[in-house]
Formats: sequence, structure tokens, C-alpha cells
Amino acid sequence: MSETILDVDGLSVDIATPRGALHAVRDISFSVKRGETLCLVGESGCGKSMTSLAIMDLLPKAATRTARRLTFADEDLGKASRKRVNALRGDRMAMIFQEPMTALNPAYTIGNQLVEAYRQHRNASEAEAREQAVHLLDKVGIASAAQRLGQYPHQLSGGLRQRVMIAMALMCGPDLLIADEPTTALDVTIQAQILRLLADLQRELGIAMVLITHDLGIVARIADRVAVMYAGQIVEEGPTASLFANPRHPYTQGLIDCIPVPGRTVPGGRLGTIPGVVPSLVGEIRGCSFRDRCSHARDICAATVPLKETADGHQWRCILENAV
Repeated sequence: MSETILDVDGLSVDIATPRGALHAVRDISFSVKRGETLCLVGESGCGKSMTSLAIMDLLPKAATRTARRLTFADEDLGKASRKRVNALRGDRMAMIFQEPMTALNPAYTIGNQLVEAYRQHRNASEAEAREQAVHLLDKVGIASAAQRLGQYPHQLSGGLRQRVMIAMALMCGPDLLIADEPTTALDVTIQAQILRLLADLQRELGIAMVLITHDLGIVARIADRVAVMYAGQIVEEGPTASLFANPRHPYTQGLIDCIPVPGRTVPGGRLGTIPGVVPSLVGEIRGCSFRDRCSHARDICAATVPLKETADGHQWRCILENAV
């Protein structure tokens, strides 16, 4: 059985606001094994990025993280000191941020930014760090890697900047890689190249990966398991094939219905939609957060929603056995 790299149980993130606590992430649980890809999916604002920042301990000052269990490779992150977390982050735990143009420092060359973490965590010389940087830039498909070290982020295209971010995350050979929408703002050709690159590197290095996206097409191609988030909560999780073949939660079904299917969707026809708006996450939240937008909602949905599970580990929070 594969080693569990990340184990999250009951993770919540609350943000103080003038109107009260905003419950950005609400009691979510999942795990990721070595070599496995878990995709967190959902519409913007559902808590995907906040979940990743909570794992990496990069939350804003106004946010508070709590969890029943938050372990990385059997190490308790909830009890780890700031010094220990800093030692793990960038070394054994790495993150690819959503927008490389803002994640990369415009005042420093690519080389300076790549070698910094490696020298910090490996106590390596400048020459050793630059050699590792060239190796990884070449590995992620950047030509003339040695010459690129002297360039600044603005001198690179969006696709190249994203590849630099991937190389930076891999500099110390992490066990866990969190990729927060790594193909945002890239054209479809570059998207496919980046996804193929991530899959190849993961397979080669045995990395556990959490991929955050709102694109179900990406999920279908790369994920082993999928966790669907809505209003700060995981409403459905399961193996990718099972979830796409038999979505159990009405929200998941609504997301899948929004995707055009070649041969079935009429050109120029209307795509599926999910009516209504996401509820406020400020203050007390009771029952199913999706009930005001759900055609299957009943009075019982205002009470505690049961968690159901099949033998293959497919879980969902709904009164329904199957979404219709």
C-alpha cells in the first residue's frame, strides 16, 4: 500500500470580518498518497486556494486555521513550530502558485530565485545550486536553460514563466506538490503541455500532488481522485472514473452538465446552468449550503446533511442516494 503523504481531517479556516467570521473552509477531510493526484474542483470562491494556503501555513493574518488532524508524512503540522514549518516548506512541501507573473519577483533574475531555496535547504554552494537550476529548467522543457538564468520574469512568456515556477517547486525534490490552477491564463496548447509535464514529473519522481482547478476537462485527464468543493465544504469525493460516471451530488451533476460534449452538445445550443448564487459564508451556516439552488431540496436539507459512502470510497453529502 502506498504511503500517505498528506492527511487532512476536519480542516477549517475562519477569517475575521466586520460582519463576523467568514467560514472560508468548513470541516474538510481528505488524504493523498505518494504518486497520487487529488484534484480539488469547484467554482471561484469555494475555498480551494484557501485550503492550499492553510496546508502550507501561508494564510493571511486575519485567518485562523483549525483541524482535528493535519499531518504531512506522519509529521503533525498543527503542532509544528514556525521554524520547522519553514524548514519543510520549499523543501519537502512545495507549491506552484496561480499566477507566475505575481509569484515571481520582478526585481530578481530567474537564476537568483531558483537557487535561493536550494541553497537555504541544502546548504549548497552557488555553483551546485545553479547546476540544479539548469538541470530542472532543461527537464521542464526550457531551451538554453543556462542562458535563461540571467533573464528576468518579464522577459519570458506566460508558458515559460509557468515552467520556471514548476522548476522552482521541484528544486529540492518535494514529497508533496500543490499546484493552484497552474494553467490559468494560458492558451489550450500550452495548457496541455504543462499538464503533460506535471503528470510525467509526478510519475518519474513519485510525488503526491494536489491540483486545484475549476476545469473538469483537466480533472478527467490527470486526476486519480476528485474532491468537489462548494461554499467551503467538500460535498463529494471519489475516484475520478466513478465520480464522472455516477455523480452523486446535485452540484457535481450541475458542473458536469455545464461541459459541452462532442457529438452530444448541439453547436450553438444552450449549455447547462446552475441557477441562483452562492450563499454567504459569514455567520452561522446550517444544513446543505446548496439547498437554495437545488431542484431536489426538501425541508430536511436544512438539518445536518448525512455523509454517504460506497465500497470504492465514493463519498457525498446529500439526502439523495443518486443525483437525478
